[in-house]
Amino acid sequence: MAWLKCRFRSNVLDIDTSLQAIIPEHQRGPWPTLYLLHGLADDDAAWCRYSSIERYANERGLAVIMPSCGRSFYCNMVYGPRWFDFLTSDLPSVAGRLFPLSDKREGNFVAGLSMGGYGAFKWALREPHRFAAAASLSGSLDIAAMTERADPPPDAQLIFGGQSPKGSDDDLLTLVKQFSAAPDTVPKLYQWCGTEDFLYQPNQDFLSAARAAGVGVDYSEGPGDHQWRYWDAQIARVIDWLPL
Repeated sequence: MAWLKCRFRSNVLDIDTSLQAIIPEHQRGPWPTLYLLHGLADDDAAWCRYSSIERYANERGLAVIMPSCGRSFYCNMVYGPRWFDFLTSDLPSVAGRLFPLSDKREGNFVAGLSMGGYGAFKWALREPHRFAAAASLSGSLDIAAMTERADPPPDAQLIFGGQSPKGSDDDLLTLVKQFSAAPDTVPKLYQWCGTEDFLYQPNQDFLSAARAAGVGVDYSEGPGDHQWRYWDAQIARVIDWLPL
């Protein structure tokens, strides 16, 4: 596998930004592709620094695209850049020009941890035609509850402008309910969270909303909190689970 670090100009963000990519060296494209999203305190290097994603991807001939999206929660910010538009428009366009990636639904997947788990499910639920599967590891899956805490993240004011995202296109519990009439159109969903994780309850709330809408979720949990040693083990399971 080749591990590539790329800087490029984003038309949506109007800034220079970056992505990191793991690319099969000994196979011809187009390659099945996993968009892999980082957490709140991380960047595009985190998955390669703290997990064995390169080894796992190599075993399946999988290209992995890892963007840097700051502390944006993968949202179009009220007071800041349009990170969701960057993620869903600029990033696939640039990555597709740089590398021979699959352009078919069955060859595209998205996953992430914590903030990135939220971003992965949001992207899959808002653009279900794009992905065959999506995975969330310890995801921050109830964004409205997060902003309504007594101590919300300082970025919440910049992202949502002091308004609750409840009921909006940024609210996963609202998004998943919209599929109750056609649950089979949702990409396959994989969800894991540690039972000692501070995001355990938001994961239960999303799972309940998905099941109430008839949307299937491959859910698992186990002992653990918010740490890379659990996410490393889980991303290996995710890659084995993907319908490659």
